[in-house]
Amino acid sequence: MLKPLANAVLFQCGWFACVLGGDSRWLLIGIAALGAHLLWISSWAREGQVILAVTVLGTLIDTALRGLGVFEFNTPGPLIPLWLILLWALLATTLRHCLAWSAQPWWLASLLGAVGGPLSYYAGSQLAGVSFTYGTATTLIGLALLWAMLFPLLHRIAQRLKH
Repeated sequence: MLKPLANAVLFQCGWFACVLGGDSRWLLIGIAALGAHLLWISSWAREGQVILAVTVLGTLIDTALRGLGVFEFNTPGPLIPLWLILLWALLATTLRHCLAWSAQPWWLASLLGAVGGPLSYYAGSQLAGVSFTYGTATTLIGLALLWAMLFPLLHRIAQRLKH
């Protein structure tokens, strides 16, 4: 019971550090949260593949959304900002811990993704100054549909990459 709670706290600390700090020294807090997770809750040997897979997949998805003009960041470049890449790694740490309850049945993960994904992006946009170029409502509806499919997939990745 203590490890899932610690995982949730570490994730939230990392989330706030990344979103509020952007690509600054605040990222060190997010990196520390990831390190603490691997040190006290799990290990790289057990979760490294999941963290890498989710981070790469999430980076590709959000970079594609950026390329399609869904998101507009205040940092130039083709990729999403480093703080958002780190958020994907932090999200990966929750799949087998504080959010493990949402893996089964699949529709629960889909429901959580449809609600939680857009809410996280909306909060992040308000705190990090990310613009939704297609408008807030349209973007959030699109993100809800995307995350309804994506979150069950992330859980499946976490399950398949178990040692």
